[in-house]
Amino acid sequence: MFGKRLVMSGVVAILIGALGACSSGGDESGFDDGVTYGQDDTGTGTTTSGTAPTEDDTVHGLKDGVRHIAAKTARATRPRLVRKCTTATRRVRHTSSSGSGSKRKTRTWYTTERYRSCAKVRSGTETYRRTLRAEEWCVRLDDVNGDPKTDDVWYQVGRTVYDDARAADDHARLEFVPAHEGC
Repeated sequence: MFGKRLVMSGVVAILIGALGACSSGGDESGFDDGVTYGQDDTGTGTTTSGTAPTEDDTVHGLKDGVRHIAAKTARATRPRLVRKCTTATRRVRHTSSSGSGSKRKTRTWYTTERYRSCAKVRSGTETYRRTLRAEEWCVRLDDVNGDPKTDDVWYQVGRTVYDDARAADDHARLEFVPAHEGC
């Protein structure tokens, strides 16, 4: 009895130590993988590099043009799945014991239990819109990062940066964090 308690206390101590090591550092939630998801902090675009945007990721230059590439979709068909349920039965074993020691008796009996068995089955086809090309917003800059030799560079940006660039005058100075280079 004492040996089992000693072993259990050792296992608990190891688990507490392991959990403490896993949760050290990071933010209050205990998760700090250094990866940002979705919009970046400035709302200028989506980060794709897996890290938070920094000052080094910011580009600036003179507006040369903007381009909106609409999403391209096509009609397609796929199997239509519907939920089909059937009633089924299964045999259930029951036992009951009475008495103690050598006078102990066990009684066994079986009953039939009904239940519903549901599964998704194919039933014809359905049509839907398949996305062939995602929607993109692009900005073209001249004199990128102050270099007069670097002209006509396209950057893919978020919707808010695109709207700001579209509203700006030609050759206005723009500064933003692009999602990635090229369009």
